[in-house]
Amino acid sequence: MTRFAVIGTNWITEELIRAAQESPQFTLTAVYSRKEETARAFADKFGAAHIFTDLEKMAQSDQFDAVYIASPNSFHAEQAVLLMNQGKHVLCEKPIASNTGELDKMIAAAKKNNVLLMEALKSTFLPNFQAIRDHLHKIGPVRRYFASYCQYSSRYDAYKSGTVLNAFNPIFSNGAMMDLGVYCIYPMVVLFGKPEQVAANAVLLESGVDGEGSILAKYGEMDGVLMYSKITQSHLPSEIQGENGTIVIDKISQPEKVEIRYRDGSVEDLSQPQQARNMVYEVEHFIGLLEKGVLESPVNSYENSRNAMEVMDEARKQFGLVYPADYRND
Repeated sequence: MTRFAVIGTNWITEELIRAAQESPQFTLTAVYSRKEETARAFADKFGAAHIFTDLEKMAQSDQFDAVYIASPNSFHAEQAVLLMNQGKHVLCEKPIASNTGELDKMIAAAKKNNVLLMEALKSTFLPNFQAIRDHLHKIGPVRRYFASYCQYSSRYDAYKSGTVLNAFNPIFSNGAMMDLGVYCIYPMVVLFGKPEQVAANAVLLESGVDGEGSILAKYGEMDGVLMYSKITQSHLPSEIQGENGTIVIDKISQPEKVEIRYRDGSVEDLSQPQQARNMVYEVEHFIGLLEKGVLESPVNSYENSRNAMEVMDEARKQFGLVYPADYRND
C-alpha cells in the first residue's frame, strides 16, 4: 500500500483519485490546499485523514509516502523539490515543469534524495499506446508522425469576455502547447527520440500565451507534424505513416481506437480494451516502480521528459513566448 497526498483540489486531481482508487495499492491520506475549508471538504470527499495549508509542514509529515502534484505548472518545480528534499516520491502532472532548467533541478533533487520522480503524462501508459509500439514495425520505414489535438476551451469564451482564467495566464506557465501540445510532443519523443530540429509557429493572445500553434520536427529519414489549439476544434485523427501502411490513432491524448491501414487496402484493428478511468495505468506503473525499488520510469523517463521539454522550450523561443518562470533560471 502506497500512501498518497495530493496538491491541487481541481478536476484533474479528482479524476486521478477516482482512477487510482481502483488500484488496491493506492490510498489517499493527505490533501493540501491554501485554504483550510477547501482542503477539508476535498479530504472528506475522498476519505483522507490529514489536511495541510503549509507546504513546509506537509513536506515534513510522515503521513504519506508519495505526492501527486496538480497545481498550476509554474509551481511544479518548487513544490516537487521541496517534497523530494524531505524524501517524498513525486508524480507530477504534465507538463512536469515550466522549462528545461526547472526540470533539471527536479531531476537533480530526485537523484540526490533517492526518490522517484515521474511526469504524469497518461497516454504513454495506455494499452493502446503499447499496441502502437508493439506493431510499429509492421508499417515499414516510418516517414511521418502526425499528431493533432485541437480542442476549443470553454475558458476561451470567458477570455473573450474579458476574464483571463489560469488557462490563458502566462504567470502560471500555461497556454495551448503546455496544456494540449504536450500530448502531441511526448508520444513523438517516446517513439522516435528527440528531433534534430524543430520549426514552430503560434498565434499569441494578448494575455501573453499561445492560443494555438504548430510544430514541424525534423528527423533523419522522417518528419513530425504537430498541431494543437485551445481556440479552435479539430476532428482529425492522428497518424504514423510508413511505407507499408499507416497507423491511424483516433485521439493522440488517449488512444482508444487504433488500426493499421495497409497499402493493399486491408485493415488490422490493434485496439485494446482499456479501463474507463484510464489514469489508473500511470498510478499503477508509479506504484509498481516503488514496490520494486526502481527510481526512474522506463516509459516517462527523465530523458523523455527532458526531450519533450527541450522541444517546447525551442518552440517557445521561436514564436516568442516567455514565462515569468523562465527568469527564475537565469
